[in-house]
Amino acid sequence: MTKSWRGKIGRALSHALALGAAALVLFVTLSPARANQADMVMPLPVPAELTQIRAQPALGPTLLPPEPGRQHLSAALLENYVKRQEALRAFDVNAAGPQPTLNTDLLMGYIARGSLGGGNNALSAIASFTDNPAPPVPSVTPDLLAHYVENGYVPTAKRVETARSERECLAQAIYHEARGESAMGQLAVANIIVNRARSARFPSSLCGVVYQNANKGYHRCQFTFACDGRSDTPREKRAWARSVALAQKVYAEYATGAEIGAIPDSALYYHTTSVRPSWAYTYQQVAEVGAHIFYAPN
Repeated sequence: MTKSWRGKIGRALSHALALGAAALVLFVTLSPARANQADMVMPLPVPAELTQIRAQPALGPTLLPPEPGRQHLSAALLENYVKRQEALRAFDVNAAGPQPTLNTDLLMGYIARGSLGGGNNALSAIASFTDNPAPPVPSVTPDLLAHYVENGYVPTAKRVETARSERECLAQAIYHEARGESAMGQLAVANIIVNRARSARFPSSLCGVVYQNANKGYHRCQFTFACDGRSDTPREKRAWARSVALAQKVYAEYATGAEIGAIPDSALYYHTTSVRPSWAYTYQQVAEVGAHIFYAPN
């Protein structure tokens, strides 16, 4: 009987020891790993004196911030701001005692501490002690400006006047050459003028194209209305308004390099369907719109 009880007790102790060992292994396995405290780098706290300076409001210790939209830049505000910045930059960071070497680990500690609260105050404190960076090298130099002036600089006022004149010349040509045409017929005539201005065969401006050789007398100019000796003042208000509106649209496309699209870009010449000039046989017909036939050089 004694031996039986001893066996039962031994088996119970054996099970208890086995369970304890298993629990110990499980505890060690599931316990979170702890970093070596000696390997952790904790940034030093900001000195109390510096914290007090930084806590002062930019408007001064006794002034309350004004309501949004009512801030006034005054001499007192500027003076307070300058004093506060001077105090921050003049603070001796070594006054709190020996400082560790600023290495990667220490800097990352500052960054981590400042980032947890949503704002990087630690980096702001570091930045306040750094020297002012060197002023940036100006991208616009006197030599660059001189080169720009010598190679096509045009004042804004002159650009505006040039654009107005170009639209006026184009509107005159549309009105006198195609005011009785459909919208597409008028656009085709405007397209010819733009094609010529973009071609090396003709003047490089719309006014230059419209009034080319106008000073050489009748039958020498490119557009009859420009040298027929009659007044170019439009008399049909509605037709003139249409011409002005179309000229404005076409000029915008011309100025940006866009394609007009009424006739091929190669078309440089045209005449009405009521005539057949001798030069028409020397060019290639590329389009016929309304009362005009358009040609391109071979």
